[in-house]
Amino acid sequence: MILTQNARRAPLILATCGMAVLAGCDDPLDFDLRGLGGGFTTSQAAQTATADRPRPDSRGVISYPSYQVAVAERGDTLADVANRIGLPAADLASFNGIETDVPLRQGEVIALPRRVAEPSPSTGAIGTGPIQPSAVDVTTLAGNAINNAAPTPVASAPRTPLPQTGQEPIRHQVERGETAFTIARLYQVPAKSLAEWNGLGADFSVREGQFLLIPVARVAAPRRDSTNTTQPGAGSPTPTPPSATRPLPEDDTANPPAPPPSDKPVADVGETTAPAKTTEMALPVQGSIIRGYAKGRNEGIDIKAAPGTPVKAATAGTVAAITKSADGVPIIVVRHPGNLLTVYANVDQVQVAKGDSVRRGQAIARLRDSADEAYVHFEVRDGFDSVDPSPYLE
Repeated sequence: MILTQNARRAPLILATCGMAVLAGCDDPLDFDLRGLGGGFTTSQAAQTATADRPRPDSRGVISYPSYQVAVAERGDTLADVANRIGLPAADLASFNGIETDVPLRQGEVIALPRRVAEPSPSTGAIGTGPIQPSAVDVTTLAGNAINNAAPTPVASAPRTPLPQTGQEPIRHQVERGETAFTIARLYQVPAKSLAEWNGLGADFSVREGQFLLIPVARVAAPRRDSTNTTQPGAGSPTPTPPSATRPLPEDDTANPPAPPPSDKPVADVGETTAPAKTTEMALPVQGSIIRGYAKGRNEGIDIKAAPGTPVKAATAGTVAAITKSADGVPIIVVRHPGNLLTVYANVDQVQVAKGDSVRRGQAIARLRDSADEAYVHFEVRDGFDSVDPSPYLE
């Protein structure tokens, strides 16, 4: 069949019109044209901010609780990486589906078939062990402070750098037919971030069987309330007392009315019962438990309550450390007899200092002001090992 000149020009006209429509849009240009019909679009996912990939140690190892990876250096082959981390090159090649003598790109991620020695200061890492979420890695953050607890720290003492904390990324193994763009779209992350995390080349090419780390979202800093911000040199605003807006109720407790006479016999309540059993520890806040204890995933319990609720000491002890998570949120560690520690994370307005003695039920901090963040992460640790808090609270 012979096409007319107009028929041959129709696709060019449609393409030109389509580009004009795209050029007139205010939203960022999304080359995934499925979004033009109002359906699925990746433009919002492409703007999602992701965190930077964690820094490897001097061997190139990045360690997470579930797996480890190694990052290649400039000029490395798989055999070079294997020699540096202490694994047989054949095992590393078989696990990643690549030959031992194939040159690797700088920053390329190689999955490890089994765990090697954990990163530590001796291997150029800041801390020891795998990267943990900030709420879980509290004893590592406060380790030196717990072991060397002193009422007042020396002002000139150098600050111990905090170890890396963060969320464990998903590890995706590339299947036949997948590309970096389809994988980025699957997890709704920018393809550029996927390439940066995994050391992909300029063509974004991936190979079947390759392991990729899916970038994790960057955690935004807590929002500050600027409504009550004062200028430098000015005092903090004082809240208006309730009596200034409405009168106090009359005091009717001075002469309480006598109870009405009754000719009914007093009920026989029997013998006095034993007092209620006191638990070894009390809940730091009265609220709902939104996350339970799960060894390796959640090393304590998360208790949600109203913003600003006082956080109280579970039992008597001494404040061993007050530190902060990677996001700058306070963490309080209290030492108790019997080598027990209690940890109170995700709190605000700390009311105690290191070395203070606290009693059971004493307010030591408050929940954060944001409704989404108004919970305390509470841990009980026997030495440095987390234990289920439930037996201590029942």
